[in-house]
This record gives sequence, C-alpha cells and structure tokens, in this order.
Amino acid sequence: MARAIISVPLLTLVYALTLNSFALWDLLIGGLISALLLVLTRKQVFEEMRSPSPGVFQRIVAFLPFAAAVIADVVQGTWEVALVSLKLRPLPQAGIVAVPIGERSPVGIAVTSLITTLSPGSVLIEVDDERRVMLFHVFDVQDPDHIRAQYQTFYDRYQRHVFP
Repeated sequence: MARAIISVPLLTLVYALTLNSFALWDLLIGGLISALLLVLTRKQVFEEMRSPSPGVFQRIVAFLPFAAAVIADVVQGTWEVALVSLKLRPLPQAGIVAVPIGERSPVGIAVTSLITTLSPGSVLIEVDDERRVMLFHVFDVQDPDHIRAQYQTFYDRYQRHVFP
C-alpha cells in the first residue's frame, strides 16, 4: 500500500514533466492516469519477489560496483570486436546461447538483457518463458557453458544486489 501511495505522485510528476505543465488540470489528469495504471498493473508492478529484495540504501551502495562492471564489460566487448574487425584475431564462431532465467525478476530479466546488449558482441534475441531461458546471440560461442557461467556470475556478484 505504501508503494502505491508513493508511486502515484511520482508517476504524476513524470506525466507533468513530460507535458512540461504543472497546471491544476494536468496534475489531476496525470493523477487519475497514474492511479488507473497502478490499479490495472498492480500484480505486475508490485509482484512479490522470489527472494528478499534489497533495500533502497543497499541498492544505491551496490550500484557503483554494478555500473563499473557494466562499463568494464562494454570495454572488453568493444576490444574483442575491434580486434576481429581489424583482422588481428580470427573471426570466432558466433551462435545462440540459452541462458537460464533462474531467480531473476521481470525487472532483472530486462536489466540482464539491456546490459548484455550494451556490450558489443552479444544481443538478446528472445525471452522464452516456457523454457525459462533468455536466448542471446553471442560473438564467440565456442564454450556455451562458460558463457552461461559468466552471465550467472555477473548476476550473482553485481546485478542481484541492485536489480534482482
């Protein structure tokens, strides 16, 4: 209930900023739209997590190592693609790897997909809810088990503490 009470004014603020208007009618309409959206999507938005969710302060503290790890991953992917593009390294075998969703929440799945796609050499193809896997096309698929282990290690070490 407290999350809903906080969410409606925040969504109304986003609405007002999008319109670039803080007129009374715009705020009232934004509040109604925000409340309606929360009522219609409350199960998805306020879904109970499979595991305990870290607090806001813990997430803020954990965000810095998470951001640094994402930047390092992007730099490493850029370096590997550059070496292949400049023909300094042979073209690896590209392919599709199924990565288990595991304990990731819907937000966690979205964040994993986004940060993986940020790094050159990998892109999300599909999230298969039936098989509970994310399908990624990766630049070098010679060892799929190693790739899955990398994704899981990254999630356990950095992402879980910020975006479970």
